[in-house]
Amino acid sequence: ETDLFIYPGFRFRVIDAMITNFHLPCSTLLMLVSALMGREAILEAYRVAVEEKYRFFSFGDAMLLLP
Repeated sequence: ETDLFIYPGFRFRVIDAMITNFHLPCSTLLMLVSALMGREAILEAYRVAVEEKYRFFSFGDAMLLLP
């Protein structure tokens, strides 16, 4: 059990980029990528992914995040 969460606005100090898949809505992983890239950038990326019929979740398409 933890009460430590990374939310949008968190200042990362270790990573320069992240490779990840497209996560479920309302998940902690979606919150993590939003914290790295900003909420609006992630919403736009997901909008394009849906429009282009990308695959989501564990066996879906991946994305490279460069903040």
